[in-house]
Amino acid sequence: MQLRRTLCAFSLLVFFCGYTQENPFPTKSYTTNHIQSEIEIDGKLDDEAWSQVEWGGDFVGHRPDFNVEPLQETQFKILYDAKYLYVGIRAFDTEPEKIVKRMSRRDGFDGDFVEINIDSYGDKRTAFSFSASVSGVKGDEYVSNNGDNWDSTWDPIWYLRTSIDEQGWIAEFKIPLSQLRFANKENHTWGIQFTRRIFRTEERSTWQPVDPNAPGWVHLFGELNGLKGIKPQKQLEIQPYVLASIEKFPKEEENPFRDTGEEIKGNLGLDAKIGLTSDITLDLTVNPDFGQVDADPSRVNLSAFQLFFQERRPFFLEGSSLLTFGTSGGPNNLFYSRRIGGRPIGRLPEDVVYSDFPGQTQILGAAKLTGKNAKGFSWGLLESFTNKEVIDVVDTAGVRRREQVEPYTNYLVGRVQQDFNGGKTVIGAMVTNMNRIDNEGYNLELAHNNAQSAGVDINHNFKDRNYGIELRFAMSRVDGTQGALHKTQTSSVRFFQRPDNGYQEVDSTRTALVGSAGSFSFGKRSGNWRWNVGTNYRSPGLALNDIGFLRVTDNINNWFWSSYRVNKVTNLFRSQRYNMYMEQNMDFGGVTTGKGMNMNMNWEFINYWGFNQGIWIGGNRVSNADLRGGPSITYPGNVNYWYWIGSNSRKKVRVSFNNWFNWGRNDSRKSSGVSLDINIRPLDAMQVSISPNINWNRDDLQYISQAEFNGEDRYILGRVDQKTYGMSVRMNYNITPNLTFEFWGQPFIASGQYSQFKRVDEPNSENYNQRFRLFEDTELVFNSTDDSYEVYESESTEEDYSFGNPDFNIVQFRSNFVMRWEYIPGSTLFLVWANSGSYFDNSRQNEFSDLSSKLTDLTATNTFLIKYTYRFIL
Repeated sequence: MQLRRTLCAFSLLVFFCGYTQENPFPTKSYTTNHIQSEIEIDGKLDDEAWSQVEWGGDFVGHRPDFNVEPLQETQFKILYDAKYLYVGIRAFDTEPEKIVKRMSRRDGFDGDFVEINIDSYGDKRTAFSFSASVSGVKGDEYVSNNGDNWDSTWDPIWYLRTSIDEQGWIAEFKIPLSQLRFANKENHTWGIQFTRRIFRTEERSTWQPVDPNAPGWVHLFGELNGLKGIKPQKQLEIQPYVLASIEKFPKEEENPFRDTGEEIKGNLGLDAKIGLTSDITLDLTVNPDFGQVDADPSRVNLSAFQLFFQERRPFFLEGSSLLTFGTSGGPNNLFYSRRIGGRPIGRLPEDVVYSDFPGQTQILGAAKLTGKNAKGFSWGLLESFTNKEVIDVVDTAGVRRREQVEPYTNYLVGRVQQDFNGGKTVIGAMVTNMNRIDNEGYNLELAHNNAQSAGVDINHNFKDRNYGIELRFAMSRVDGTQGALHKTQTSSVRFFQRPDNGYQEVDSTRTALVGSAGSFSFGKRSGNWRWNVGTNYRSPGLALNDIGFLRVTDNINNWFWSSYRVNKVTNLFRSQRYNMYMEQNMDFGGVTTGKGMNMNMNWEFINYWGFNQGIWIGGNRVSNADLRGGPSITYPGNVNYWYWIGSNSRKKVRVSFNNWFNWGRNDSRKSSGVSLDINIRPLDAMQVSISPNINWNRDDLQYISQAEFNGEDRYILGRVDQKTYGMSVRMNYNITPNLTFEFWGQPFIASGQYSQFKRVDEPNSENYNQRFRLFEDTELVFNSTDDSYEVYESESTEEDYSFGNPDFNIVQFRSNFVMRWEYIPGSTLFLVWANSGSYFDNSRQNEFSDLSSKLTDLTATNTFLIKYTYRFIL
């Protein structure tokens, strides 16, 4: 309570004392001209039409020094006709031989580049960004939230040519008006901004001066005038695909689903993008396939909570910044697109020996409707329908039968936002709905029939956008059978059954559950010194995991963050940043579950090397989940220190090193880790990165199992000594900007060895040693036959209870090799080879030398795939 009062008083003092002036630089303008005939794009700017307009220029330094004369001059011209916007940029360079011509995949942003941002809506919040590297690599991003979000998954069709001469280099753009969104009116004024990066000096300059400490980006653009008579273009793009794959795996003679050692598949599907009006775009996908997407990285999870993995599928990535509504810090969100098409939720009966269980549910189709009108109203709607999964199984009697493991499921997500006062105020809302149809099958009655959520948010900027407040509120509801709701109440997200839970209890008759979440923050958003203070909560009944993501509920979080930035170059630094963060957490019973403070700093030296370091000091932490439905348990406080050092990122060989340490009080925990990142550019068209990491963890209070003895629950903990070795290897080679070869591979080794087994005694005692009781040697016997530990608490010769051997050794290797050829804009050929192999045991032969030798002997699955797409533009 005292912490909250102090933060509130401090924030009010800063609010009344602090003030930052509006951007003092006048708005620049450029006047374009209409042309009658199409320009041939060749990267030369020698078409006669270019002489119809004047050069724009007078760029100013943006980084590392702001409002200084750039080292090199930059000029541009803009023309348009009925279908295209043409942009020509002349990037002068007095030393053209030093221009960095690195090549990468689309959106690689490596080497020298120029960029134009276009606010064709004129809403001062969103923009379309088009970038061109010297080597001809395209970059395109959809900019939203006044520059806070840059969505590189947006891939419009446009045309680019570049060239180098004795004066520097040239980029010539041809952007179809169908790829932009603008109002249907006679005269237009668009916001525009140009940026140039000189890679060798890491200098960025802009046409319209924008202070790096300014509150936002898009609202400070210059203006493009002279656009007359252009009409919004109807967009109709259809992209069918055909796919063939063969999967090779080890034969299992007795398994009828894997007895041949291979499986051949074919598939057809369709993607489409349709401009329904000038304001509305419809994206469709029918029977999509994402075989070219990288696999998820390997991880070991010893916690009670589910892991979060990033979305990688292109259809769901594009425009994902609109369909989002966070409920607090981290990944918690009303919508998590990986729920669509994920692994089937059903489980198999115990008598099943073999099955053809799929790794993901088939998506029959999905559609996205997005748009924004001239009055600042934007909307997004996603609808997706997944197939019923009925699979073949073989039981212990050798009988083959069918089992349903996933019902038909419909997902619906809607988001709206309305801008006011030039984007200074934004009010939005979001709704989600999941509906399962025909929940019939083993354990499927334990899944929710319906899940809904809805939220509203307000973001208001004032005092020339230098200060802002944000308010969010959301509610959820799930419906299902009594069994389904019992499972929900007792799941790891909430654990209503905790014996010390005095404010929630399991209701076995419940068929619905309602919850809510909310947050409020207020802070200074511009200048060298920025800060934010806020609070958020997630009620115990909040349920989002049918269509969203929620790790845990029952939390109230109060926090304060402050940052001081120095963007001016000094004798030692190019930039500096100092941050401080503190927080306090409690549950809905009023128990403080954690508090702590973090301080960190980030330096970039004058030689382009970087150094970061930080420390977290935490008090006692109380977990309501770690005993998996048992009472809460208190952990001693901890101290975490980390540092990072990185070499000059512009060099062809760059290296960074990260090291961290964590110490728990009472010697309850000790962990550390090191990671190395080596990035090599042997050629401008080739990039190789090698990123090994090693982590060590010793935790004396790791949960293992629970049992019942004499009518009392026993919660078993132990000391785990865990070692994790991983390495990510990635190689990209560009023959041209549109033809790339990419390899990613990850060997992964993890081991955990348990000792010092104990049972929980007084889990929240002030005395650390009274929170548990170590088993004596006479109380614990390892049964090698059953691979379990037998516990003898009483004087009986019969075991009182037992628990399985928790030791583990995991060895995995995953890789993808992809050839990607965009043979014409929007049409692509993929050749893919994916490899995945794994090994598990729980022996104590867990040294690195023992486990690393198994990498070459893994039982692996190899998938070879060819996918051909062709985009029709109608």
